[in-house]
Amino acid sequence: MKIDRVHFYVEDAKVWRDWFVRHLGFQAVTDDRSSSFHTCTEVVKSGTVCFFLSSPLLPTSPVAEFLRHYPPGVADVAFAVEDVEGAIALAQMHGATILQPIQERQVGTAFIKCGKIAAWGGLTHTLIERSLVFEKGQMTNDIDASAASCRVGQITNDNTITAIDHIVLNVAVGELDRAVAWYENILDFQPQQTFKIKTNHSALHSQVMVSRNGSVQLPINEPASKNSQIQEFLDVNRGPGIQHIALRTTNLVSAIAKFRASGLSLLSVPQTYYSQLKQRPGLTLSPLELEAIAQQEILVDWQEYTPLDGGNTAPLLLQIFTQPIFEQPTFFFEFIERRYQAQGFGEGNFRALFEAIESEQIKRGTLQ
Repeated sequence: MKIDRVHFYVEDAKVWRDWFVRHLGFQAVTDDRSSSFHTCTEVVKSGTVCFFLSSPLLPTSPVAEFLRHYPPGVADVAFAVEDVEGAIALAQMHGATILQPIQERQVGTAFIKCGKIAAWGGLTHTLIERSLVFEKGQMTNDIDASAASCRVGQITNDNTITAIDHIVLNVAVGELDRAVAWYENILDFQPQQTFKIKTNHSALHSQVMVSRNGSVQLPINEPASKNSQIQEFLDVNRGPGIQHIALRTTNLVSAIAKFRASGLSLLSVPQTYYSQLKQRPGLTLSPLELEAIAQQEILVDWQEYTPLDGGNTAPLLLQIFTQPIFEQPTFFFEFIERRYQAQGFGEGNFRALFEAIESEQIKRGTLQ
């Protein structure tokens, strides 16, 4: 399993296509087949990341129906699977709602089978199986084949967003265990790290879910206090949904400098954070590099004293978060760089993010 694409429902797909190109360096992909008489769909891509952006042309559009119930955001996360018939059968056996039975079509040299299931709130999951078609109709499964509409040549550099690192789902209080069981039973995800974050203001609980092959990471959050930022999301989003998507890059400092120059708004980190960082044992960053990281207000976390191959380089996480990208305080992006085979999520960065969002809540007057 891997993430195939993410589908956003927005009010103006062309405006958001231009936003991704201008602010994040994505490339627009021309694909007239994605649109219909009632819905305009634009496609943008960077590395292996593929986003569909749809907006309604008529009130009968499913996007219009979605936007009557929820603010703009992620409507569907599509997963590439090896056996879509088996995946849909497993989902049906465990009581999942099948929104679209398996359909088949050929696009160029790719033979595609896909079905769609309901998930949490307005979120759905499309399950896609791709096969490459050769002479005389022979086919071979190719889970790594990209969507035809996302296949595009692109020059990459160290600023480029290369992949989706993880996607975060927020659910209502008391629903975390049920959501964890749902992803275990329906999509064969496995639980990994657990977090319980509490500050003087609010709290949350989080369970990281990972696909069986380790390619998909899905942290699930629930509020653990009435004024939690997760509860604010649920109230404004009018139900569960995707809170943020983490995008990976190989040079986060350089990428963020470029994104800031494009006018992208990011969460602030107080400089006292970096003073405290220096006091933690195991910091391997040079003073010059730490200064560059502090200038871009990037969060840093590492696994203390776990060197690889007898060396002195501990796995290191660099992370930073945008302000909510839509008008309402719901969805935002994270940018992440993993060094020295860093896995999972650092609790230090998780707490720092939680506190940074709390400070924005205080500015909005939703947290006392």
